Amino acid sequence: MTDWRTWVPERLTYPEVPVGALLDGAARRYGDRVAFSHHGRTLSFTGLWRAACGLAHDLHARGVVPGDVVGVHLPNVLSYPVAYYGILLAGATFTPVSPQLPAEGVAGQLADARAVAVIGMQDTGSGVPLVPTDGVTVADGGEADEAPVVDVDPGVARAHLAYTGGTTGSPKGVVLTHANVVTNVLQYACHGSGSRPALGLAGDVGLEQVGPPEEWPVRLGEGTGIAVAPWFHAMGTIGGIGVAVVSGATSIVHERFDPARLLADVETHRATTISGAPPLFHALLAHPEAAGRDLTSVRTVTSGAAPMPVALARRIAERMPEAVIVEGYGMTEATMGLTMGATARSAHRRIGTVGVPVPDTTIVVGPTPGEPAGVGEAGEVWARGPQVMAGYLDRPEATAETLVDGWLRTGDIGVLGEDGQLEIVDRAKDMLLYKGYNVYPRELEELLVARPEVAAAAVVGRPDVAVGEEPVAVVVPAPGQEPSAELGARIATALDERVAPYKRLRAVHLVDTLPVSAAGKVLKRELRDGLGGALGEPVWRREQG
Repeated sequence: MTDWRTWVPERLTYPEVPVGALLDGAARRYGDRVAFSHHGRTLSFTGLWRAACGLAHDLHARGVVPGDVVGVHLPNVLSYPVAYYGILLAGATFTPVSPQLPAEGVAGQLADARAVAVIGMQDTGSGVPLVPTDGVTVADGGEADEAPVVDVDPGVARAHLAYTGGTTGSPKGVVLTHANVVTNVLQYACHGSGSRPALGLAGDVGLEQVGPPEEWPVRLGEGTGIAVAPWFHAMGTIGGIGVAVVSGATSIVHERFDPARLLADVETHRATTISGAPPLFHALLAHPEAAGRDLTSVRTVTSGAAPMPVALARRIAERMPEAVIVEGYGMTEATMGLTMGATARSAHRRIGTVGVPVPDTTIVVGPTPGEPAGVGEAGEVWARGPQVMAGYLDRPEATAETLVDGWLRTGDIGVLGEDGQLEIVDRAKDMLLYKGYNVYPRELEELLVARPEVAAAAVVGRPDVAVGEEPVAVVVPAPGQEPSAELGARIATALDERVAPYKRLRAVHLVDTLPVSAAGKVLKRELRDGLGGALGEPVWRREQG
């Protein structure tokens, strides 16, 4: 059996071009093929290029100059990729603004970014000039055959000013250059399709698919995906727009997650790829229509933003037997990602891991990069690669804490196996200290979601002066399970047989849903805060002793 690295080596050659060269290449290669489809309206690759060029000229007419920051305050709609590429083709910097942010959050981000304009469907109230869109067309830019001529140094010029989610503190602006973005798009596109970067004669960039059809049955220019990951998040911008465009995939656009609609569209459009965070897949498989829909077209399932429980991966495999299931791992500070499971059908994968580093990326686990932990030992994850950010905007101290001697300090706890696969054990900040022992919530969450009584679960720490932090579970019962003290006790005691005494749950709360961010991450800070009141009393608490 040929090693998949024959087709996607650990090192690739990346053209030194601005991000717009990726769209230029896709338009030249895929032409009138549908790039994005939303509620019956479509945008071809050529149409996207012409609309983005038109917007770039319009932004210049409005006084935007290279280096200026322009916000995009939109859900997933057809005008989003036009706005994204139009800003970059104008030589400006794209800053995505979540439409879920309250007004003061929008104003705060735009002010911190020093944005000169914001593209959206309504005035943000921030005082930043609005470039209006109806969700399909943007302002009065029309179309153009060519982009404006701008001088962009890919290794220096800012492409993205992407703000961290703020689930663990105030958001910070992550500065990403054109080289960061181009590299990360090509890393994932090549890794996922058995391809290599290819520079066109006109300076455009595309892919050359060298991997054979028996390993990658979905060829470039043939795939169809459901674009439900929010485009204002790194996973959506890089994966949902960038990788999809350069791969020639058709994206069926969903402005929000609706499991019934997603299931229907997978069947109707014969989708070959589904991407999302674990809560999306939980909800999808739990929906009443899941069992009756034809999901056999799906060849790849990719999950990110948070670790996928092993039990969930197994349930996905049962419903989509033709699909390769892979997890990826990354963060905004790495443009989007650092690792991914191998997508070649014969390649080695291990459920519960986030795969191997994408090309030109090094991962080390240990107290510092110079003190690596042994194989199979837990330690902090450090990363180095051309996709790692330039730094945080106007925050030199925070930058120095996160970028140490060229290494990105992730704040995650991981384990590297003998097979080179990385397992994320937990967030360092989520780890609990119970009587001096380290307790990793993810281990308990994996055991919880494997129980038939449990649909979803999160474990957080409750401060206690006597022991440090008590492990407390917040559980969404499976359909048909009656919330009760007896159910809480049954769930907790079932785990007792599987863990050391210091890891045992001390209390169980039962809830209807877990709070999640737009990116699909469980908001553990909100759960921890809720232990003092909003969640009420637990249905079950362990007796002392």
